[in-house]
Amino acid sequence: MTRIERPLARGIGKVTGSALGPYQTAVVRIGFAGTWLFFLLRELPHRHEMYGPDGPWAWDMADQLIAGNHAFSALMWSDGRVWFEIVYALAMLSSALLMLGWRTRTMSVLFMIGVLSLQNRSIFIGDGGDNVIHLMATYLVLTRCGQVWSLDARRAARARAHVQEGRTLDGAFEARPAPPADRVGPVLWWVLGLALSVVTFMGELSRWWLVVFWGLWLVHGLWGAVGRRAPHSELRKALDVIANIVHNAGVLVIMVEACLIYATAGWYKIQGSRWQDGTAVYYPLHLDYFSPWPALSDLLSSNGVLLMLVTYGTVAVQVAFPFTLINRRVKNVLLAAMIFEHAVIAVVLGLPFFSLAMITADAIFLPTAFLLRLGGWAARARGAVVSRVPLSRVLLSRGPLSRLTRRGSGPQRPAADQGREEEDAEHARVGFTP
Repeated sequence: MTRIERPLARGIGKVTGSALGPYQTAVVRIGFAGTWLFFLLRELPHRHEMYGPDGPWAWDMADQLIAGNHAFSALMWSDGRVWFEIVYALAMLSSALLMLGWRTRTMSVLFMIGVLSLQNRSIFIGDGGDNVIHLMATYLVLTRCGQVWSLDARRAARARAHVQEGRTLDGAFEARPAPPADRVGPVLWWVLGLALSVVTFMGELSRWWLVVFWGLWLVHGLWGAVGRRAPHSELRKALDVIANIVHNAGVLVIMVEACLIYATAGWYKIQGSRWQDGTAVYYPLHLDYFSPWPALSDLLSSNGVLLMLVTYGTVAVQVAFPFTLINRRVKNVLLAAMIFEHAVIAVVLGLPFFSLAMITADAIFLPTAFLLRLGGWAARARGAVVSRVPLSRVLLSRGPLSRLTRRGSGPQRPAADQGREEEDAEHARVGFTP
């Protein structure tokens, strides 16, 4: 192979052989699902005025708009109050389950349906953060965002641990009862297929959305059937390659979208006279809507040099960020600066959900080493909290971990087998293949 063919072959093998950025996509999944869930919970008392039948944007007006732009909203299937409550509750439930990583492939689709249904019902009450959630909810459907830090990854790790327990001292596998078959997945797939059939029969979906939803339903069914009946077949390997390619394409789209958001925001700011003279940050600090802490806003606006530096620094960081991706160290510095800037916006201007959405979009560029360290801190903190609960000690003493500990007191295994088992256990903990 030539010098050009060799790196090209390695690149193709990497793209097709693995789903890149497992920790980054997990953070994006948790961040956007959590942001949308917390927003829906905060607006729970005002949901009827924002998206429901009591809002200023009436149902018939929204129906006319959606008929023209062909957007999707399940709230357009009925103008009843009961149906609105069902959609709102399902939107919150799918957000919570996606954040936990339970059936992430299915929950990502339901999460997208919930976001599109509510936001497209009243498109004039959103802000930049809502637009980011709108886009990312669609892109998450393409990704394998449950590889790590999810209930799906934990279930896969337990299945691999069950196989490891069947290994004997000579490396062979003793006969063990198969792990319990997955019953929830097929039931969930049949229920959603029945619901989709009803909606199709009622004629509530356009041709494009019929192709999208039925295509996703069929693909998920094929994946589950092959995984249950022929998990080691060539067809399963081919499906895994396709899933990796789609996932990596989705990650690339998320990265490009984040760069476009910052690039367009920065270049539009350059054209504004207030950004050119360094006073643009001063004015929102004196608007009642963006002043949850008036004393803090007055303190910051009283320093003209600080306002000028923040104004010019914001433009410089947003314009320069897409070009810093070629240098990892410079990218990490600007990434930290943008995350800090959004954290300040959340506090000073009272825009927590916009800031959370932007910080989550930035997380796609975070280094894996930092995310692993962050995950280790979270795991230790969780372990410290759980260990102080008396009930958890009883469960651990009676659970599978105690049985594994008792088995470990038997004959010593060969060093090679121990090293191989430690490597397998680490792979199970990370859970690269959901």
